[in-house]
Amino acid sequence: MRQPAVRPASTPVPHSEAALPRLYVPEEVAAVLGCSAWWVKDRARRRLIPFTRVGRAYRFTGEHLAEIIRMNETRPASPQQHSAARAPKPPTLRLSPPAAVPTARLRARSPRRARKNQFGTAA
Repeated sequence: MRQPAVRPASTPVPHSEAALPRLYVPEEVAAVLGCSAWWVKDRARRRLIPFTRVGRAYRFTGEHLAEIIRMNETRPASPQQHSAARAPKPPTLRLSPPAAVPTARLRARSPRRARKNQFGTAA
């Protein structure tokens, strides 16, 4: 009987193969991120998140996952920004809108079914 080319994840890995990174499928990445697999694939397709392509499939390493998390991280506002946001804004002058520019008057075309009858029939 032939040995399978890829070992199942549950079997121990010899030391020589330990340097290979673990590749995650989009469904596993989505489970970790708490989003849909569609979102992960769509972002990879649009090249908004890092990924590895194996054939036509998207695969992600642990480093890719960490970078995706860092990319989507939002930091709290600093106290200086927070107090500046509460400062009242100076009043702005309201100017009258610019004079209307004359435009050409547009006319709608007649419906296609009405145009068919105006040419008559051929034969």
